[in-house]
Amino acid sequence: MSPRPDVSEERRNQILAAASTVFARSGFHEARMDDIAEEVGLSKGALYLYYKSKDAIIVALLKFFFDQEMNQLRTMLQKRQQKSVRQQLMIMNHMLAEGMKWMSNLMPVAFEFYAIMARRKEVRLFLKDYFKEYRELLASLIQRGIDQGEFQPTVDAENLAIAITALYEGLALLWMVDPQAAQWEQVGKQSLTMLLDGISV
Repeated sequence: MSPRPDVSEERRNQILAAASTVFARSGFHEARMDDIAEEVGLSKGALYLYYKSKDAIIVALLKFFFDQEMNQLRTMLQKRQQKSVRQQLMIMNHMLAEGMKWMSNLMPVAFEFYAIMARRKEVRLFLKDYFKEYRELLASLIQRGIDQGEFQPTVDAENLAIAITALYEGLALLWMVDPQAAQWEQVGKQSLTMLLDGISV
């Protein structure tokens, strides 16, 4: 007998999709749980069975986005593609740019996530663990480039991973403030190229 589909997980995803639409349309502070319930076709009481507050929905939305991003990086490392590490980092830049397009209407919500972090310890711990694994995966990829003779042996893989992470976090902030000044993929690619040119053999 085949396993029954997880209806609750499917419903949660439907709620997150509806919340994305409502937040993009009304903004986080103006959006109400009633609006999300109406968008997804649930009663307000039924919605609260899945998510207790707007904060909880934002946390779930951003965890979904972060998980997607992390899974892409894990997949890149596991495949051990024939491409150079530089090429793989450029592919990562493109994937991040595509992810930011998906997030474009939700950037104010994304930064609300950081405000929630200040209020909720579990969100701080989630972000801490996320960035820790992200840096470790990046450092592993960079170390592969060092071991293959692609990058200089004096390069500190962990420090470079922190610098690349900071680059993209800074771009996200600038993009939220002034999207026209920060063309994500173009600026990310050029900045990453300059970093890698400085360490290439």
